[in-house]
Amino acid sequence: MAIITQQKTAERPAPISETSVLGWLRINLFSSSFNTILTLVMVFIVYLTISGVLAWGYLDATFVADKRRECYDFSLTGACWAGVIAWLDNIFYGRYPREELWRVNMGGLLLILWMIPLWISRVRGKILIGVSVIMFYPFLAGYLFTGGEKSWFMQFMVTGAFLAFFVNMANMLIGLTMNTSMDKFLLRLIGQSEAPDKTQRNILLGLVVLSFVIIFSVQSSWIVDGVSWTKWGGLFLTLVISGIGIASSLPLGIFLALGRRSKLPVVRVLSTGFIEVFRSVPLITVLFMATTMFPLFMPEGFFLNKLVQVIIAVVLFNACYMAEIVRAGLQAIPKGQFEGAHTIGLGYWGTMGLIIMPQALKHMIPNIVGNIIGLLKDTTLVSIIGLFDILGMLRSISKDVPWLGLHKEPLVFGAILFFLICFSMSKYSRHLEAKLSAGNKH
Repeated sequence: MAIITQQKTAERPAPISETSVLGWLRINLFSSSFNTILTLVMVFIVYLTISGVLAWGYLDATFVADKRRECYDFSLTGACWAGVIAWLDNIFYGRYPREELWRVNMGGLLLILWMIPLWISRVRGKILIGVSVIMFYPFLAGYLFTGGEKSWFMQFMVTGAFLAFFVNMANMLIGLTMNTSMDKFLLRLIGQSEAPDKTQRNILLGLVVLSFVIIFSVQSSWIVDGVSWTKWGGLFLTLVISGIGIASSLPLGIFLALGRRSKLPVVRVLSTGFIEVFRSVPLITVLFMATTMFPLFMPEGFFLNKLVQVIIAVVLFNACYMAEIVRAGLQAIPKGQFEGAHTIGLGYWGTMGLIIMPQALKHMIPNIVGNIIGLLKDTTLVSIIGLFDILGMLRSISKDVPWLGLHKEPLVFGAILFFLICFSMSKYSRHLEAKLSAGNKH
């Protein structure tokens, strides 16, 4: 009897699992008559939207033309991407001299190569890699983009940048091939791996000084033609402003957050006042004030060009918002962490640098990335004060005689470009959260 019952049970069709695709559709989209009608209506609306965008942006679009009138000869309803394609160099590089574009591309390639070791698990010393990028890369890229004669300070920083880059590359190759750090490899190579710590430090310091002198003597004669900042523009200018703003505002925001929580009244009041003043006005106001008021506070004969003024304004403005994010992360840390750090003998800076701040920043990853994305998008406001960033270049297409009146296609292209950049940053932040166990891995 039991055997017959089991056979009947086996022959009965299995119910639809709630975890299967059909079960999910039935439960979430077709659970009732109203939900079924609403789902069908939304599917129809999505179909109309996608089909319309596809027809406008691809099927009826024009990709090859010399002027906007030729796009109309091909199609009256399709997009005219030919104007965007004709202006691609301007969109990405602005009015930067075309024969010098290799310098911009080289700067981007150096940054990518410099940061690749941060994503390789077998590479050691990642904190030093990140610090070297922030400290030295802006000077190397700045001279590469600007050119001209180098001052003694710029000579020193460019040499340090080259040294840090070469050490970083060598450390990456040694880590990948031998699974060790560069300092241990060098000490083992010269037979000093068993020497006292002080002797090892002196040897490594001597190698660094010797390498610095050699690189300084070689690069001191390296000079590239000067390019005025007024020729910078497009996505290149947007990434320069936002990149410096991101790299500078986070450490400045950390110090402002610590200053706002300080027990010293003067430091706390100054930090709080600085934060509240900049957070109480919109960015466009800060930009206008920077370009008009900064020169009044500078010593006589000291001049800052508009690009430097804008970068300073962006850094100060974003640092105040970053300070509030960091302060929220610090407040989320239990007091037991502070007490435990003091118990093992750590001072204030040791407690903050080794125990508290890493946890606070880990918890605030979504907020920090959201602020960074907002900063990237807010840099388009610089077009209002006369800088031709990517938005300024996109708007200039419609004023070019062959493409007069071409508004929609450039702005749509810019929106797609910003979406790709911001979406990539958002996805990486989710990956970083999961890797650091700071968010929901599911």
